[in-house]
Amino acid sequence: MLERITNTFSNVVRTLSGKASISERNIEETVEQIKMALLEADVNIRVVRRFVNSTIEEAKGEKVLRSVNPGQQFVKIIYDKITALLGDSKQDLRLKGPDTQSVILLLGLQGSGKTTVAAKLALRLSKEGRKPLLAACDLVRPAAIEQLRVLGEKVGIPIYHEESKDAVRVAKNALAHAKKNGFDTLIVDTAGRLQIDEAMMDEIAAVKKAVGPEELLLVADAMTGQNAVDIAKTFDERLGLTGVILTKFDSDARGGAALSLKSVTGKPILFIGTGEKPENFEVFHPERIASRILGMGDVVSLVEKAQETIDVEEAEKLQKKLSTETFNLQDMLDQIQRVKKMGSIQSLVEMMPGLSGQLGGQDIDPEAMKSQEAIILSMTKKERANHLIIGPNRRKRIARGSGVSVAEVNRLIKQFEKTRLTMKKFSKNKGMQARLMRQFGG
Repeated sequence: MLERITNTFSNVVRTLSGKASISERNIEETVEQIKMALLEADVNIRVVRRFVNSTIEEAKGEKVLRSVNPGQQFVKIIYDKITALLGDSKQDLRLKGPDTQSVILLLGLQGSGKTTVAAKLALRLSKEGRKPLLAACDLVRPAAIEQLRVLGEKVGIPIYHEESKDAVRVAKNALAHAKKNGFDTLIVDTAGRLQIDEAMMDEIAAVKKAVGPEELLLVADAMTGQNAVDIAKTFDERLGLTGVILTKFDSDARGGAALSLKSVTGKPILFIGTGEKPENFEVFHPERIASRILGMGDVVSLVEKAQETIDVEEAEKLQKKLSTETFNLQDMLDQIQRVKKMGSIQSLVEMMPGLSGQLGGQDIDPEAMKSQEAIILSMTKKERANHLIIGPNRRKRIARGSGVSVAEVNRLIKQFEKTRLTMKKFSKNKGMQARLMRQFGG
């Protein structure tokens, strides 16, 4: 995500971090690079001007030019400015306690992903201990109710719907149903249009008046850049938004919407959609995204993702297998499948210090992992347990079964042996483990 701007900022950080001294000319040249990167990323021009002027003013002060580490001090200023553009710190939903009902109204244009977001948000809230109910109030788009019903079943969240054309009535009845049946959060999926029109605005305003939502959240497509910002501004002026959810954030190579929204509208980004799966929905942390943009990684998010998918007991068993040389191809398959649950390899690399921003804009091919998984799945249980029995004939059979060449099977087994040896050394090297933990912040 945000590949274009990340590449430029990563280069800036690498160049500045090692400098023992910085001149005003260095500052002006660097800020000019940043200015061009922001404009190319489709960031609002007024936002760019304010960013550039405040950065130059602060960077030329004595605090930077005469500090012990001026390069690092300048990088810190850039990081703080980017974080401020994104919203300073994460904002939580303002929901009531579990003994009463809270209402979240989702709105946006058609194609922005409102219905999918409704299910993703409901899943997240249910994991946090709340009891959400989905209300199908998009009565304009064909199959919108059916889509929400299917998504609700997929994530295990009930849905309220009626055979009606009156969105206000359905919303009122949904709230009454929530109160009667002990649902503490009502998520209302409203109708969108291909473009903003008065009929849509009037309907949403009426629904808002009927249910009195705690949160009025715009769902916007991050890939539309400044268009998403303009839409947010229009909705806010008419209806009064409380926040924004950006979808397709994982596919956004520029970042114009994320870097402009807070400054232009004053409304925080609360969540980002990072994939098609229900779990690909993250709380928006400005400081973490700023760190990724600067190529510094995001270890906290990486650890959180790992904690969601990796069982502590399983991790301890794996450690024992590594130290006793019993780690086999079945274990490797298990690890591949766990990593897949954490998200795309590209997104994980962006979170790792030292790797984020180092790929020159090239994506990591997810097909490589799929190929490895297919090869191991084509093996018998005995072959996965003992790779030494996989001779030439078995390798040919495995290649045919997985649709790859024998050379790829050979490459996987060689990689497995190398990984096994490396991990065995690491599991026994306490000093190396300590150094790695210090690098990752303890």
